[in-house]
Amino acid sequence: MDQEEIFKVIKKFDKELPKFSDGRIDYSKSNAAPVMTVFVKYKTKILLLKRSEKVGTYQSKWNTVAGYLDELKPIKKKILEELKEELGIKQNKIRSIHFGKAYNSVDRKINKTWLIHPVLVELKEKPKIKLNWEHTEYQWLKPKETEKFDTVPKFDKSLKNAFL
Repeated sequence: MDQEEIFKVIKKFDKELPKFSDGRIDYSKSNAAPVMTVFVKYKTKILLLKRSEKVGTYQSKWNTVAGYLDELKPIKKKILEELKEELGIKQNKIRSIHFGKAYNSVDRKINKTWLIHPVLVELKEKPKIKLNWEHTEYQWLKPKETEKFDTVPKFDKSLKNAFL
């Protein structure tokens, strides 16, 4: 799924669902939500983040930068905002952004279908990470090493799809 198709999906939800006061789409009562999972890579390692107890789902699980696609704006702009907000990584540190293969994942425990859009961001240099409230710790690991961690559902599939 390319950026244009992703944008069409967001527009559909924007017409159907309520909004927060700041204009973002409110997926809280929706049984489906488009999200991006952004893998940050430097050389041969990726950044793994531990989700805080303050996030809405999958508290204390390991993941990457992730977020709802809840605004009618270019996906690249949303990625850059999330990287700066969650990690302190600015655009000038990014070598490339690659969109992986999107897929759907059903989580019956919370009655939600996630429309997952994996993204791979390669960095020019190793950044100084500044975590916000969404994460409590981080580690740089080779992709294979992530198997040892308690990750969010379908983490392995997102990782595979981001690297296609």
